[in-house]
Amino acid sequence: MREQYRTGGLLEEGLAPGPYEQFALWFAQAFRSGLPEPNAMIVSTADTTGRPSSRTVLLKGYDERGFVFYTNYSSRKGTELAGNPRVSLLFPWYPLARQVVVGGTAERVTPAETAAYFRSRPRGSQLGAWASAQSTVVSSRADIDAAYDAVAARFPEGEPVPVPEGWGGFRVTAETVEFWQGRENRLHDRLRYVRSGDGWRVERLCP
Repeated sequence: MREQYRTGGLLEEGLAPGPYEQFALWFAQAFRSGLPEPNAMIVSTADTTGRPSSRTVLLKGYDERGFVFYTNYSSRKGTELAGNPRVSLLFPWYPLARQVVVGGTAERVTPAETAAYFRSRPRGSQLGAWASAQSTVVSSRADIDAAYDAVAARFPEGEPVPVPEGWGGFRVTAETVEFWQGRENRLHDRLRYVRSGDGWRVERLCP
């Protein structure tokens, strides 16, 4: 079960000046390729004892301040980030033989940013945020469906759904961003931006 990557290379002279500009280029290419959910990313956190956990979430925004996703702050990732804000993000664009790996620190976005994003969500997703006590143990699927029905009755169609207390976004400020391009014979190109003062330096890693 091994595939030979015969894609184009990734050279230093072809990189954008900073990682966010380079990410924008690769993200646009992933989107145009028809890749399903190119904004899906694996978020890895660790608790205060160092025990790691990972899950897939959707990137909901990025700029030079960082990468943003939303969650219940009482979820496992939310509580782990409260105690240990160090986080890793992985964009696994397998059909393109590409990966982007971000290492950085997460902090909550402002309530205004959370509210603006929450208003843009489909109504069902808004209600779902109220219905789910994310990451907690539940007796059955029926209990989840009943919780959703109760929330739907509480906020009838046509009425705005407020942001649930304890729900919001995290922005991951990057300290390193690695761009991985698959190459033949497992001699992949790996170029990593590393924060250096107010700018970035680029390192090439052995495959």
